[in-house]
Amino acid sequence: AAAAAAATTSATAPAAPAAEGEGEGDGADDDDDDDDDGFMALPADDDDEEESTAAAATAAAGEEERAKKAAAGKPHAHASGRRKRESAAGRQEHAVPPFGKSKLEQSLRSAVTRAVHAYDMIQEGDRILVALSGGKDSLSMLHALCDLQRRSPKQFFIGACTIDPQTPSFDPSPLIGYLKRMGIPYFFESENIIDLAKFHMTQKISICSWCSRMKRGKLYTTCRREGYNVLALGHHCDDLAESFVMSAWANGMLRSMKVHYTNDVGDVRVIRPLMFAREKTMREFADLRGLPVIADNCPGCFEAPELRAHIKRLLSGEEQTYPRLFNSLMKAMEPLVGGDTDLFGRNTMLSKSKGASRDGGGDDDDDV
Repeated sequence: AAAAAAATTSATAPAAPAAEGEGEGDGADDDDDDDDDGFMALPADDDDEEESTAAAATAAAGEEERAKKAAAGKPHAHASGRRKRESAAGRQEHAVPPFGKSKLEQSLRSAVTRAVHAYDMIQEGDRILVALSGGKDSLSMLHALCDLQRRSPKQFFIGACTIDPQTPSFDPSPLIGYLKRMGIPYFFESENIIDLAKFHMTQKISICSWCSRMKRGKLYTTCRREGYNVLALGHHCDDLAESFVMSAWANGMLRSMKVHYTNDVGDVRVIRPLMFAREKTMREFADLRGLPVIADNCPGCFEAPELRAHIKRLLSGEEQTYPRLFNSLMKAMEPLVGGDTDLFGRNTMLSKSKGASRDGGGDDDDDV
């Protein structure tokens, strides 16, 4: 646990890419529309005297009970000596500042709390790796999860990982010093994805889809190597809505990004805690906190994906006429992004008790 500030770098020469199934889906995070967070929030976790009393009573007996279960129960798939030391040390310590009482911070807190509770995204003892692109969304998500960690009765551990595609126009290395100051375990993985694309990419997918799949494969690899069982991605409400409309228009399919599922291999759960948060909220939060946002100027993307940019403008314009547009779209997407069944009544859950649907259901391609 003392190695919390360490950053590891692994550079890879152009070689055969990860299997497509391993890296399937889109990359670490970022982007999309605006307006305020009109969603109804869950209570902020620290109200009610009865809950406090119950929590205090449980806490006293809980530590001993957890120790017994850890010794006698089935070990987690990613249990390691490091994790056992972390559990013994109690709650994770870091320097990420807690949320204040501003309306903006409370809005982001409520959105993340609502998502985590509604879709049972975090369980006791989880080790969560935040996919940190350096954009406003992933940085805001890291701060929001650290805030939740302080308030949650569940103990879980947070680390972060950045995939550096080794392009001159995108330099995420300033994140190394920032994460060290915050005291968050950090893994800085390098791979020349653009060069790999020249040798291995087929004409069937765009460079954006190729890059995002390669990044996802690297993130899964880091989870396995470092003992993390949950990968947190920073897609927000606007991203989900755009993917939903794009899929219907371009493919004639009703689908969007899953918000809690298990990867194809079955060893990493993927969560999207920002599903109820609006992009504007993250933009304003990043400004408020002075987050070290890294400008993304990928040489592979000479222009924004046409369809996604068009849908973004369309939804932004329609929201002026229908202020609750994104609330309505989220309600329409609810059977698609999570829950027990899809629109045809088929069970999509890996485990009802865990709340995670099996595999991404083809949720992730930006290039729908």
